[in-house]
Amino acid sequence: MQLAKKITLLFAILSAVIISLLSGFVWYFSNEFAFEDFYKRLEARVNIAAQIKLFKDENNDAYAKMRSQYLERLPSEKEYVIKADTNTHPTIQTDDVLPKSFFSKINEGKTARYRKENHFYAGKFFKSGDQGYIVIIAANDPFGFRELKDLQKILIAGFFLSVFLSFLVGWKFSNYTLVPLRNIIKSMKKIKAENLHLRLDVKSYGGDEMSELAQTFNNMLNRLETAFETQNNFISNASHELRTPLTIISGEVELATNAEMGSKEHLEALNKIKSEADRLEHILTSLLGLAQSGFNGKVQPRESVRIDELLWEITESVIQVHPESKIELDLNELPEDESAVTLKANKNLLKLALTNIVSNACKYSDFKPVSVKLESNGSLLSIAVTDQGIGIPQDDIQHIFEPFFRASNTSNFKGYGVGLPLSLNIIRLHRGSIGIKTQEGFGTEIKVMLPVNLDF
Repeated sequence: MQLAKKITLLFAILSAVIISLLSGFVWYFSNEFAFEDFYKRLEARVNIAAQIKLFKDENNDAYAKMRSQYLERLPSEKEYVIKADTNTHPTIQTDDVLPKSFFSKINEGKTARYRKENHFYAGKFFKSGDQGYIVIIAANDPFGFRELKDLQKILIAGFFLSVFLSFLVGWKFSNYTLVPLRNIIKSMKKIKAENLHLRLDVKSYGGDEMSELAQTFNNMLNRLETAFETQNNFISNASHELRTPLTIISGEVELATNAEMGSKEHLEALNKIKSEADRLEHILTSLLGLAQSGFNGKVQPRESVRIDELLWEITESVIQVHPESKIELDLNELPEDESAVTLKANKNLLKLALTNIVSNACKYSDFKPVSVKLESNGSLLSIAVTDQGIGIPQDDIQHIFEPFFRASNTSNFKGYGVGLPLSLNIIRLHRGSIGIKTQEGFGTEIKVMLPVNLDF
């Protein structure tokens, strides 16, 4: 069922319930008080009849004359006077059998009332001398019943008319309210993979929840467009980077096949094949790490890691691979409390990220001294890696974290452009951030910020 129909139906049902309750209250109180005036007229006639029948004095004639001249006779009016001491529930020849509660109320000295359909009764106890009497007046009230019937018809007709109007108003209201939503749906259907650049006009929806919804869709489209572009660039760059070593391997295999076994050309071809195979393995390993580190929904195993000790391990690893590296580790600013330099992290991933940064600093500075400084302010760890290398051109800074991108001044250095993107993903996985300060020809400082109280 469409949302408009649901809103309309709900609106109509709610209106019907409210109108039913109001109509019920009106009918109840009208039914209760409609005959109050008629009962009072009957009670007045009870008192006059008792005065005339039971109390003989000089005023009886006046009461009788007043009743005949000024009191309109009610439809089917009847008068009953009986002795009360003969029976607590006397038998009276009336049109209806009067209940015991009627006479019980009379015996209590109160005025009793009783109605059966359109037949009304009013009775009261009187004492004349030593004898008690019950005086009852009976009559019909066709006008009151006619008014109640008319009221009933009006309430029923008003109920159905109100429900119909509520349904109509609800339908118009729901359609009017959902127009912006329909426009959003219509606009979203026009946006496909080939035109992800299109956006919803947020201003056209005012400043309510619909504009917020449109803005949310736009933000989602921005992320999708960025993701598609990143994916296309990644696939394109990955294909290019993988094709190069495969082409070289294929050519060297052909050369080795044609060369004499054990000859210089044959050995050189085999060495080239191994070198390119190692390069291909390195690229595939980096791509796999890049993909895994970018999946934030994956719960990574974690453990308590002391960053100062981890930096010592990284320094030893880099020097072992590149013995010519000169790394100066500065731990002078550390607090005495070891918990300030300890965090919950995936040690292998974090080590990989920091190793890439330190190794790049050594490589792009022609193995000049590289400073690694660790600082802590209690809640945040700062790792600053500063080199004296070639720096990064200003035009290239915004692209250095893109997979396979290499700065324009790195053509003389071996690399694949996946180290920094991989490090960024890992640092982000640890709720950290990376900042860069660089000047071409003078060097680069990369600062990694990691929260100590980490929960991921």
